Amino acid sequence: MRVKPGKEIRLKDFNTAYTGDLTKERGIELLDASRETLAAIQDKLYAHNHYSVLIIFQGMDAAGKDGAVKHIMSGFNPLGVKVTSFKTPTNHELEHDFFWRHYLALPARGEIAIHNRSHYENVLVTRVHPEYVLHENIPGIGSVADITEGFWESRFKQINRFEKNLAKNGTVILKFFLNLSKKEQKRRFLERIDDPTKNWKFSSGDIQERAHWKEYQAAYEQAINATSPDYAPWFIIPADDKWYARLAIASAIVEKFEELKISYPAISEEQKAALQKARTELTGEE
Repeated sequence: MRVKPGKEIRLKDFNTAYTGDLTKERGIELLDASRETLAAIQDKLYAHNHYSVLIIFQGMDAAGKDGAVKHIMSGFNPLGVKVTSFKTPTNHELEHDFFWRHYLALPARGEIAIHNRSHYENVLVTRVHPEYVLHENIPGIGSVADITEGFWESRFKQINRFEKNLAKNGTVILKFFLNLSKKEQKRRFLERIDDPTKNWKFSSGDIQERAHWKEYQAAYEQAINATSPDYAPWFIIPADDKWYARLAIASAIVEKFEELKISYPAISEEQKAALQKARTELTGEE
């Protein structure tokens, strides 16, 4: 579901296991077809060379962000896509404003950038763990007590300005929150523990963060409600069934590009004549 500007949402009102009237088999068929559509979209985007695309994935641990990235990537030419997975900021990154490292990963015209986690970590993880903000050495913030509700409202405004500037300069922004249930997260964590091929995905820190489930849900709600304008909408994606989540994401991307009506560049009569001349020369070769 696309979150409309000014609409207040509550995550508990959304069914994380929603799959509509689709069967898994039919959903996978549509997923396969979406890869061809995404490839055609990317080709036009590159040829048109006016827009760039920023796709953001956010969600709780094990929500399926990595799998969503792989699916979207499978429909695109890797030469025109860059994927960045943002981890805990380094000391060097903390010496800059919190947008800095994300600026460096933005797409050029004709390109697509996929951000696995994003600048929203600065109103999500830091909201749950405000002591992390102190590492940023922000003037006037000397202790957690200085991090008031006004601080977060200011950050939401900064994010809206940041994204509005990108949109005004031709970046199409699509933000996806993979809405996972706590029950399904538990199942996926146990699977990572029990399956030797998935042990590497599990971290003890995942359990520590799971203990803050309610705080994260509240942080996501507030962030989504404050930052879903027309130029950078949020989509709440049911994530308990991975196949449906990936299909919903692909469908949202396709729908957005249909709105833009991007096409291959038209050529002039002079260019057409040059093409015909080149064709005549090529067909006339011995």
